[in-house]
Amino acid sequence: MSFTVDISALPQDRLPERVAFVPSPLAELSMTLHALGEPGHHPGLQGWATSVMAGLDQCLAEMMCEADFLWRSTFSDIFLPFSGLPDVEALPAGTLGEELDQLDKLEDEQFVDAALEFTCTLAYGKLAAAPLLTDAAARQRVLELAATRGTRQVQFTQRLLDDPPAVRAWLRRFFEACDEAFFGDVWARVHHQLAADARHKTDLLRRKGLGEALTAASKALSLSEDGQQIGVDKLVVGRVALPENGTLRLIPTVMGRPHLLVLHRYGWTPVIHYPVAGEALSSAASVDELTRRMEALSHPVRMRLCRNLARGAYTTSELVDVHGMSAPEISRHLAVLKKAGLITARRRGRYVLHQLDLSKVARLGSDFIEGVLR
Repeated sequence: MSFTVDISALPQDRLPERVAFVPSPLAELSMTLHALGEPGHHPGLQGWATSVMAGLDQCLAEMMCEADFLWRSTFSDIFLPFSGLPDVEALPAGTLGEELDQLDKLEDEQFVDAALEFTCTLAYGKLAAAPLLTDAAARQRVLELAATRGTRQVQFTQRLLDDPPAVRAWLRRFFEACDEAFFGDVWARVHHQLAADARHKTDLLRRKGLGEALTAASKALSLSEDGQQIGVDKLVVGRVALPENGTLRLIPTVMGRPHLLVLHRYGWTPVIHYPVAGEALSSAASVDELTRRMEALSHPVRMRLCRNLARGAYTTSELVDVHGMSAPEISRHLAVLKKAGLITARRRGRYVLHQLDLSKVARLGSDFIEGVLR
């Protein structure tokens, strides 16, 4: 499984001009809010999150609870407003205030559609069947979907449908309050690192090409041999195309690791939001590898074989004797485990000894978490 970004519209001789690695303070704020709302996704930040939440002003804490569905279980595209602007070459602004100005430039229908992503109002990435602000049936459907998520979502959705500018102003006040309370300190700490990462990837792009720059950004990103497609190794299947004359934006994040996101909302310019500061993604299994390993261990016979192979090295004939099965049957099961990368084999004279790779089995849990959170 993977997601594909079609970049065939990019002229190959102008890639450095049409691919931009650039930090975004508003995007980093979304990841910071997510880390506060879901500290279990970010074990290394749990102490910081506890400290911040304990020191929050009561009013700000209540505002945070009121709209936490915008960043807790999913990441609303309102945090990447430059992607929805008519200028397909627009980049994130240098400050949070300037990016909030970009958010104010979105049309009300755009803003409402992006903010209501948490209700799953539409198949993400497709054209809306009807405008949410003027079609009564679409509005009713949105409210019904919000009702399945709870009272707060219904109230927020109703406010958003009735008066988008008021909600937009409320969100701006909330983001500015977050900046004053805790995000200003976070941004002061991470923006130099994000800027340095963006400069490094831009330099790689110019010197060694887009493929090298993508791989350096994340092992989950790859460039096809013809240079027309970017593959994103995620537990989703989808496709989006960069519009003609568009700029592909790649936004680094420190607070968002391990999440790797692809914005592909219909009518918006694609954005890849990738994590920096850590090597866990480089050692984690790909989605296909993880699938093979979990499928290999799902068979009861192979689980029993692993019990022996975890304790020592065995030949095929020894496993035949232990399990009372034929040599071809044992060999087939060993081949599945070997293809999944879960066992090692070494030759001793004319015998081949098989043994479980305990390090890879031990990483299955963390690899699975990386995969589903990516």
